[in-house]
Amino acid sequence: MSRSDTSWWASSTTSARRTAIGATGIGLALLAVCYFVWISPSNPVGQVREGIAAVVQNEATTTMKAERNRLLSKTVALQSRVDKSNAKVSVLTAQLKTANEKLAAVEAAPAPVPAPKAVPKAATPVVKTPAKTPAKAPAAAPVAITAPTKAEIVNPASRYLGLYTAQAPFNWATYDEVTVKLGNQPSMVGYFGGFDEGFRANAVTKSWEKGKLPMLTWESRPIGSPNSQVNEPDYELPDMIGDPAAGVAGKYDDYLHQYAKDIVATGLPLAIRFNHEMNGVWYPWSETTGQGDSINGNNKGDYVKMWQHVHDIFEQEGANDLVVWTWAPNIINNLPAANKSVDFLKAMYPGDEYVDWMGVSGYLRPAYKPDNNFTFDYTFGATLDQLREISDKPIILAEIGASEVGGKKPQWITSVFDALAQPENADIIGLSWFNLSVTSYVEGELMTNDWRLESRPESLAAFKAGIARPEVDFSLVPIP
Repeated sequence: MSRSDTSWWASSTTSARRTAIGATGIGLALLAVCYFVWISPSNPVGQVREGIAAVVQNEATTTMKAERNRLLSKTVALQSRVDKSNAKVSVLTAQLKTANEKLAAVEAAPAPVPAPKAVPKAATPVVKTPAKTPAKAPAAAPVAITAPTKAEIVNPASRYLGLYTAQAPFNWATYDEVTVKLGNQPSMVGYFGGFDEGFRANAVTKSWEKGKLPMLTWESRPIGSPNSQVNEPDYELPDMIGDPAAGVAGKYDDYLHQYAKDIVATGLPLAIRFNHEMNGVWYPWSETTGQGDSINGNNKGDYVKMWQHVHDIFEQEGANDLVVWTWAPNIINNLPAANKSVDFLKAMYPGDEYVDWMGVSGYLRPAYKPDNNFTFDYTFGATLDQLREISDKPIILAEIGASEVGGKKPQWITSVFDALAQPENADIIGLSWFNLSVTSYVEGELMTNDWRLESRPESLAAFKAGIARPEVDFSLVPIP
């Protein structure tokens, strides 16, 4: 082999090896680059992969939501069918009850006397005696509703316990629910009426059927008027009074005469708390705002004239023999300074011949003053002193309650009964609890106050313990 052939071979082999090594290195570098690009967060392929995953997840979520909504719709539909079925069951149950009652009435009725059988002509003649018609049982006489006399009501042998609830005395459901929790039947029921309503005789009859004295809070405004509406142009006191000296009748005289006649027609007594809290500044029958301004076009002295005018009309119709007239101001604690004096209150008193009971409204409210010690005396003491200076008429706590705000309600309730046990309060002949939860404005802020006795177990327990004390002497009927 020549030298030139050997040199060529050697050179070609070395180049080939170098080429192979270089190609391998380049391939490995490309693989490394691909790997790092693949795992990089900015990898387009990864982003595409994540986008696809997100789309799949969104589609799955959408599908699951659609399935959930479908199941909810189906559930609502099934519930609707159940409600309709329950309604049908209730109707059928009522029909079944009616059918059973009719069947029982038929079965209890005397069996009809069978008619005599026909006698063949060939038979011996007989004398036919006509069948006697069974005598009908006399209809049950309606149960007479009894009630004490007005004199017995005005000076009771024991104290009244009353309740205001949502619908009593027209519906006793909420009232009875509370009495069961108290374990005793109260002796009085409170309710409200307006001048846009006629006398509701059923309130009185239903009350006495249950042995309870009805106390009507009668307001000279529409029954639906909100407490925030002070001005009622159709119910200004001068218009109600008229001008008797000039022969001008009051705007509502016809209404008042008929109202009194309807009371007489029942023959049953009731207490009327007429245009209450007149010393305040929140009702259209009040006279002054406390800053010298008139309320609802009323003048000083109009409240007494209005009260006496209504009382006189009732006297003409004979209704005052049945009505316990209850004059009931508000406690003076939070009144404007000009309205707090005994002279101011005395100027709004119609006179002993026009009033049977003096009443008072008073609450433990959430807006407390620094000196409030959460006692009966703080709430009622100053006002009771003024009432006793004005007259010696019996006093009734005609509308009272306590808020749970602040946590002092049980303490305050206990103090009420402690006070009633004291001899100096023997002229207080009862109380009526405002057993409702009410949302109203308190010092400019909307607030819900739960005045109910059962608002908390501790409050209910304090009240139950209070009415059970023998020295407070409430007229109660225990519930078995």
